[in-house]
Amino acid sequence: MKDLGEDVYILGIKIYRGRSKRLKGLSQSTYIDKVLNRFSMQDSKRGFLPMNHGTQLSKTQCLSTTNEQSTMSIVPYASAIGSIIYAMLCTRPDVSYALSVTSRYQANPGIKHWNAVKNILKFLRRTKDMFLVYNVIT
Repeated sequence: MKDLGEDVYILGIKIYRGRSKRLKGLSQSTYIDKVLNRFSMQDSKRGFLPMNHGTQLSKTQCLSTTNEQSTMSIVPYASAIGSIIYAMLCTRPDVSYALSVTSRYQANPGIKHWNAVKNILKFLRRTKDMFLVYNVIT
């Protein structure tokens, strides 16, 4: 076994330490950059909220015709939801409500559902440098 010193990255999460104030911070900015690149959202506008006020998603917005379904079959909806879930579980609880609403429609997502997921990604783009800070009590 070899001591490599204090950990800086673990599972894609960067660890910041403020020893004088006894604080620790967790950031996933590099992971969020990878997710944005994966879904071609790296140059998108920056969103101010994970879900816009008044956004209502329902089953009636799901696709019904085969033409619409073939169009949405190439959209990586479930993959985007899964990528955002990992960020939410580790360091980004602020997107949990919006993710909860959009993840309900993974079986048959519509265009409005995909736009809501892209809005979450835009919000993550704007706030990717934010991180959780913990007060370390010993």
